[in-house]
Amino acid sequence: MSQAAQQMEDTEFVKFWNEVLAPKFIRFKHVLVDGLTKHSEAIFPTLPVKKGDKVLDVGCGFGDTAIKLAKMVGPEGKVVGIDCCDAFLDYARKDAAEKGIGNISFQRGDAEIALPVNEYDFVFARFGTMFFTNPVAAMRNMRLALRPSGTMVHIVWRDRADNPWLSMAKDVVLKFLPPPGEDAQTCGPGPFSMANEEVVRGMMTAAGYEQIEFRRVDAEVMVGNDVKDAIDFQLALGPAGEVYREAGEEAESKRAEIEAALAEAINAQKLSVDGIAMDSSSWVISARNPA
Repeated sequence: MSQAAQQMEDTEFVKFWNEVLAPKFIRFKHVLVDGLTKHSEAIFPTLPVKKGDKVLDVGCGFGDTAIKLAKMVGPEGKVVGIDCCDAFLDYARKDAAEKGIGNISFQRGDAEIALPVNEYDFVFARFGTMFFTNPVAAMRNMRLALRPSGTMVHIVWRDRADNPWLSMAKDVVLKFLPPPGEDAQTCGPGPFSMANEEVVRGMMTAAGYEQIEFRRVDAEVMVGNDVKDAIDFQLALGPAGEVYREAGEEAESKRAEIEAALAEAINAQKLSVDGIAMDSSSWVISARNPA
């Protein structure tokens, strides 16, 4: 299929990720990959993945988790990473090739539309399922991709109060700018859309999963190499970035004021030799496909 034909089939949501968000994610790759690794590292040793397994990584992004999984399943296993962003997949393929990982492949796809059926022993997603516009349908597709009794694990952010690394900057920016309107372009439901255990359990039950379990993980995340880097990150991505982007010219005219307020708030956080550290909290949710 030609790139032009593929683009015609993309949803507005997928186009927005490719055209608007992907360049910003690339700019702050050091935060979005390196800064969030403690959540992955906390659970990878416990994942139910064994040598020879076939694994699907949904919303694989830059491919770092897919590469970890490929090492876990060994040469006799196989990992497929899927993402809707072409630029992310380019990075993932290059990284895997440079590391000599031969049991991995990356494909462009949208879990909300379709996934392979009955092919995988394990399906994984890190900080991606919160952005599904139709989460039940997407998670059903993830379940159907599993073989009978296969396991799915996804990591999502818990509530705003436990994630000041995302919520604090938005609170600051909203002192200067209006909230986004109903017609705002967004990355989907948002990072806190799966914070409520009861709601997500209901979604996953509706998607056909069994043995649904939640585990809380608290960890510091690095939100920038220094204060300026952290401010730029917050105004480019996440809840604060959405407010700033949608405010357009008004936001730009007030940028100096906003940056000063953010600098004051960020300087109150934990400063280390590695950068700006802030608290975060996630759910690690596991479930099984019925036998």
